[in-house]
Amino acid sequence: MHFSKILLPTLREDPSEAEVISHRLMLRGGMIRKLASGIYSYLPLGLRSIRKVEGIVRQEMNRAGAQEIVMPVVQPAELWQQSGRWNFYGKELLRFKDRGARDFCLGPTHEEVITDLVKREVKSYKQLPINLYQIQTKFRDEIRPRFGLMRAREFIMKDAYSFDVNNEAAEKSYQCMHEAYCRIFERCGLQFRAVEADTGSIGGSFSHEFMVLADTGEDLLVSCGSCNYAANLEKAEIRRSKTNNPEKAGEKALEKVATPKMRTVEEVCEFMQIKPGNLVKTLIFETENGPMAALVRGDCEINEIKLKNFLKVETLGLADDQLIEKVTHAPMGFSGPINLSVPIIADHSIESMENFVTGGNEQDAHFRNTNFPRDFQPKHFADIRVAKEGDGCPRCRGELKISRGIEVGHIFKLGTKYSKSLGAYYLDEHGKERLMVMGCYGIGIGRTLAAAIEQNHDSNGIIFSLPLAPFQVLILPTNIGQENVVRVAEEIYSGLRARGIEVLLDDRKESAGIKFKDGDLIGIPIRITIGPKGLMEGLVEIKKRNETQKYSVKVEEVLGRVGEIIEKELGA
Repeated sequence: MHFSKILLPTLREDPSEAEVISHRLMLRGGMIRKLASGIYSYLPLGLRSIRKVEGIVRQEMNRAGAQEIVMPVVQPAELWQQSGRWNFYGKELLRFKDRGARDFCLGPTHEEVITDLVKREVKSYKQLPINLYQIQTKFRDEIRPRFGLMRAREFIMKDAYSFDVNNEAAEKSYQCMHEAYCRIFERCGLQFRAVEADTGSIGGSFSHEFMVLADTGEDLLVSCGSCNYAANLEKAEIRRSKTNNPEKAGEKALEKVATPKMRTVEEVCEFMQIKPGNLVKTLIFETENGPMAALVRGDCEINEIKLKNFLKVETLGLADDQLIEKVTHAPMGFSGPINLSVPIIADHSIESMENFVTGGNEQDAHFRNTNFPRDFQPKHFADIRVAKEGDGCPRCRGELKISRGIEVGHIFKLGTKYSKSLGAYYLDEHGKERLMVMGCYGIGIGRTLAAAIEQNHDSNGIIFSLPLAPFQVLILPTNIGQENVVRVAEEIYSGLRARGIEVLLDDRKESAGIKFKDGDLIGIPIRITIGPKGLMEGLVEIKKRNETQKYSVKVEEVLGRVGEIIEKELGA
């Protein structure tokens, strides 16, 4: 492809709308353009790289035995109502009515559609296992779309769905997809971790997120430096500390202290001259089963996902001022566990505490020297707080560390959540009806490309790996006005194309400086520079984008040298 013929509108300055590196460089590099909030057009350069990601995903899914299909973007409400997600999914589900006043939605995911399809077509155990996938546009009406392709409303996704005869077979399908995902992200040249994750609105019993490690990532992941344990922050477990004897020898008498207008942890700790770790916060939550209280140390935060999962409730949210006052008989900021009539769930970190400060369930009052079980008795102790750097690993004696990452893939063990609600049965070898056991597996195509840029760039622009690059080679003639420079450039261009190498020839009548800047910006892995001075000696220059070193090569040896570089890096 000639630069003068491709739609490649590079920008000199950073767009004001771009918040992260990948968004900025994809806009500046002429890869994407914004149509509306969270909705982008893919220009030729961007689409070529998107297709590279899709190609790797498709190859590995096919290798793993999955079969490609395409399902409709528009989905009828009836399926979502059957699964119970029509109201549960929330405002991210873009709903609308057709001309017949029937309810539909734009698909953010396809569990309902695929389950309905398979239940109609698969009847016997002889047809299982089966794994079906698609690469297709999805839409989620994000409340705050941002970061370009990282958190867009409309995006390209690979989603796959497996159906098995039982849990044991489903586990094999899950592991098969886990291995396929590892190969996909390895081939994309990414540094990543597979981490345990919450199943969220998709549901199911277990899941893993695949996180690309990047300092600019919006997600936090927790990992152990001593073993392979890793989880996202929502899911991360904490090793339970060994507690002292409940008959605490140093208990002091309970004392009520006036704390006028002091509601926050910081205010109370300063007034009472204690550290946050010596205070216990009491948070009142509302659930479908009624209000409850959760206790956590003052220097920690409640993990609402863990709490919700422990309680096994569908809805959980912080209580409003009115409910707090009804439950505690005090305004917000003075809640405590003593004499509460609602169930209390306490974090494990409180088990070893004694003589701590709590709210007094009375306006402008707190208790000093609170202890349990003397003063209150939690219904349960559980791991319900957010993990912190240095917490104990739940799998070994090591410590947890926190790092940042970008979620690019997510795999789920769904079990029978959808097959049961949508009636996906098969007949076993004895002719008995049984529910199919499902799994689902997603990869954000655009997010994977954006994550690769976040992980591979410098101050000059993108540094593409060969597998994801829109073109493998950039030919850069420094002086397009000299006939011999143009002739050699075209000869090398034709020779590389004949070998099946993807080449971009910068034939623009621009200065060499502009061409070099654009070349670095768009990140083509191999650059061949052709100038009149070098040609006087029959030489051209080869430089790899990820290296500073340049090599002078004879014109007649260029094709072979470039072929060797590509062959070595692609492992061909």
